[in-house]
Amino acid sequence: MAAAAYSFAKSGGSDLPTVPSVDLNRYVGRWYEISRYPNRFQKKCVGDTTATYTLREDGKITVLNSCRKANGKLDDAQGSATVADKKTNAKLKVTFFWPFSGDYWIIGLDPDYRWVVVGEPSRRYLWILAREPHMSDTDYNQAVSIAREKGYDTGKLIMTLQR
Repeated sequence: MAAAAYSFAKSGGSDLPTVPSVDLNRYVGRWYEISRYPNRFQKKCVGDTTATYTLREDGKITVLNSCRKANGKLDDAQGSATVADKKTNAKLKVTFFWPFSGDYWIIGLDPDYRWVVVGEPSRRYLWILAREPHMSDTDYNQAVSIAREKGYDTGKLIMTLQR
């Protein structure tokens, strides 16, 4: 979901461990996509990919994904997320085209909320996001290591061009 995820298929399985807890008040805000697995709904994105999350009064989260296309124009998609696991807040269901939704699981999170690793149980989708457009090599390597430990093939990650 992160960045320009417009919609993704429901996935099965639940053997993907998430972080123990997420403070949604700290999590909301803008995130920059640092890298991701290639996917069909972001194939037109060439860079400047972001995801902005806003808490709503009804308890849902507004999701605004944006990316720059090859023609230089921004492409936006707005959706919503609901917390699927209220005990941890680490599992969300994201919808861009009702009634379709996808899993958005927080599987790695910097203690200071500077970067996050987002995946889903089938391991077909993976994003590494950060609060700034660029991450240090140390932080990025730590995020990649978490993804690898959770069963992801990190060799499939592609870097996102951020200005």
